[in-house]
Amino acid sequence: MIKLIDLLKIAGIYLNSYKIHCASSKEDSPLEAFFEGRFKAWQEHQNQQNFKCDEIISLIHLQEDKWLFAGIYQVLGVKHRKEEDNNWFEYGTKEIPGLDHLTGRTVVQFRKDFIASHLIGTKYIDKLLISEIREKRLQVSDFPGYNAVNLPYPMLRIVVRKNMPQWKAALSDVSGVYLVTDTQTGKHFVGSAFGGDTIWHKWVSFAINGHADIKSLRQLLSREVGDYQNNFQFSILEICDLNTNRAYIEYREAYWKAALCSVSHGYNEK
Repeated sequence: MIKLIDLLKIAGIYLNSYKIHCASSKEDSPLEAFFEGRFKAWQEHQNQQNFKCDEIISLIHLQEDKWLFAGIYQVLGVKHRKEEDNNWFEYGTKEIPGLDHLTGRTVVQFRKDFIASHLIGTKYIDKLLISEIREKRLQVSDFPGYNAVNLPYPMLRIVVRKNMPQWKAALSDVSGVYLVTDTQTGKHFVGSAFGGDTIWHKWVSFAINGHADIKSLRQLLSREVGDYQNNFQFSILEICDLNTNRAYIEYREAYWKAALCSVSHGYNEK
C-alpha cells in the first residue's frame, strides 16, 4: 500500500519537526467540525501544550482503523488561556496550501490501539497507509432510501445534531427493525421501534451517548478505550407502518436475531 508520506512528497510537501494529530472526541465531533469548516479552530483549542512542533498532520477518526486526512497545519504560536477554573492552550496555525486534492478525500489506514492522540511524527509516519482516495470530498449525503442505509456512527451523530430534514422525515415515518453492527468485531445488535416510537427516535438515543441505554452496549463502551462507538454502523432490516402492532414487530425482531445469531454471538441478550 502507498504511504501518506509518499503522496505528500509528490505534492511537494516536506515536513520538519511534526506531530500526527489523531482527532476524536465523545463530545464535540471533529468530523462535524470539519464538515462545517471549523476544524482548524477546533484543533487549535487544546487542554495541554500538545503541539510542540512545526507542523501538524491532522487525521479524523472515521471507524476501526480508518482516518480521514484533514490537512497539514503550520504551527505559528501558542497562548496559555485562563478563565475562572478553566485552563487551555490556544494555538495559532495556518493550513499548508496545495493539498485540496487529498484533504477530505484521502482515507488513511492506521491501527491505533493506545490512548495517545498527539503522536511523534517520525515514529508513526510509515504506518499511515492509503486505504482510499475518494472521488469527492467526504460529506453526509442525502437520505439514500430505506434499503440503502448504511450509516457509520460519526455520520449518525451529524445527521441527528443537524436534524437533517430528509433523514429525519424518512426515519420519523416508520417503525420496524434495525441493525447495529460493530465493524471491529463483526458482532450485531438487532433492535426495534414500535408503538409511538420511530426508528428516528431510537437512533437519536444512540447519537446522544453511543449505547442508547442498552445494557450490553453500555458495558462494551465502558470497557473499551476512546470513542469505540465510532465502530458502530447503522442499517435498517425491515420497515413497518407506524400503526403496525407491537407483536408483529417483535416477531420480526426475533427472526432477525436468530438469523444473525445476535444473541449467541452478538450483543442481544436472552
